[in-house]
Amino acid sequence: MRPRVTLKLATSLDGKIAMASGESQWITGEASRLQGHRLRASHDAILVGIETVLADDPQLTARIAGEEPKQPLRVVLDSRLRTPSSAKLAHNALILTAVEPRQIGTSRVVRIDADSNGRPAVGAVLAALAGEGIQSLLIEGGGRVAASFIQAGLVDIIEWFRAPMILGDSGRSGIAALELTKLSDAPRFRRLAVQPSGDDLWERYEKV
Repeated sequence: MRPRVTLKLATSLDGKIAMASGESQWITGEASRLQGHRLRASHDAILVGIETVLADDPQLTARIAGEEPKQPLRVVLDSRLRTPSSAKLAHNALILTAVEPRQIGTSRVVRIDADSNGRPAVGAVLAALAGEGIQSLLIEGGGRVAASFIQAGLVDIIEWFRAPMILGDSGRSGIAALELTKLSDAPRFRRLAVQPSGDDLWERYEKV
């Protein structure tokens, strides 16, 4: 059985995750960031793509003041093994690639099947994680990774934090192009809840 997949988005009102320059800290507020850390702690694994690693060098740990939360397995999708040895995720993470593995820091590097674009195939990603005993996966970025899982129909839940700002067309989208040709082909989700999160809005959706 594949892991249950949750896509977490932290965007502007118009769905942007960063300025064109890449500046993104912080779009959402402190309350939303705390909820994001709680989401990390509630999942078995957390996943990002290599572009997020190169742009932000994230830790992907669950950090909650006064608590010692469970830490998820940290996973990177890195088609061509561009993760720098100096990156935080070069240590004690799982790197899934589409090329011949090589050592990167202390992380484990595993080759899996590629899709037609030479990227790790999302079905193979979930199969590999199921083999690790992972039952729940949190996807945190970037836009291409989010689009790949949505296109494959493999996003079960969306946790969407929207900040009260608008970045416009030049901002970087939280979800890359889905290459749709008809409106009827658009993936659909059912809203489960909407609530304030500080000055932000926290929306929860499930796949129809």
